Amino acid sequence: MTAEKIREVALSHFTRNGYEGASLADISAEVGIKKQSIYNYFKGKDELFLAVFKDAAAREMQFIEQYVKSSSALPLDKTLFGFLNEYRKRYEREDDTRFFLRIAFFPPAHLEKEIVDFSNAYIDRTEFLLVPLFEAAKNNGQMHPDVSTQRASAAFSAVLDGMFVEMLYGNMERSLKRLDASWHIYWRGVQNS
Repeated sequence: MTAEKIREVALSHFTRNGYEGASLADISAEVGIKKQSIYNYFKGKDELFLAVFKDAAAREMQFIEQYVKSSSALPLDKTLFGFLNEYRKRYEREDDTRFFLRIAFFPPAHLEKEIVDFSNAYIDRTEFLLVPLFEAAKNNGQMHPDVSTQRASAAFSAVLDGMFVEMLYGNMERSLKRLDASWHIYWRGVQNS
C-alpha cells in the first residue's frame, strides 16, 4: 500500500515539477512518512521516477487498447479522429498523460536512453494496435489503394506526434487548429474517394 501511495504522490510531484524540481522530502511528507522510508521501497529518486513513468505508460497503453477495441466497428476516419480527440482530452485532465508525454519528449538527460527506448517500444505497440484497423479499412475499400497500411499507420503517428508537440509547447487552442489542419490533409491522402 505504501509503495502505491508513494508512486501516486510522486506522479503528482513529477508532473508539476519535473524530475529536477520534485524532491523526495516533499513526496515523503505528503505520503506521511519520513524521507528515508522511501528507500524501503525504491533505491532512490531514479528508480521511483522510472517506476512512475512506466506506470503512467501502462495506463496510457490501457487507454489505447480499450479505445481501439471499443471503436473498431466505426469507420476508420471516425475511429482515428476520435482517437486524436480522446488523447487531447486526456492531456487536459489526466496527470498520467501530461507526465508521460512530457517525459517521453523531454527526459532527464541521465535517464534519456532508457526512457527513449521505452517510448519507442510504446510507439511501436501503438502502431501495432492500429494496423488491424487500417487493414480492415483497406479490405473494405475505405483506404486509397496506393496507400499501404504501414505507411498510413506511420503517417498517423506523425499526426499524433504533431498534436502532442503542440499541446506541450502551445496551448489547446493552437493544438485544435493544428489538429484540424493536419487531420484534413492526412485523411484526404488516405481515404479512397
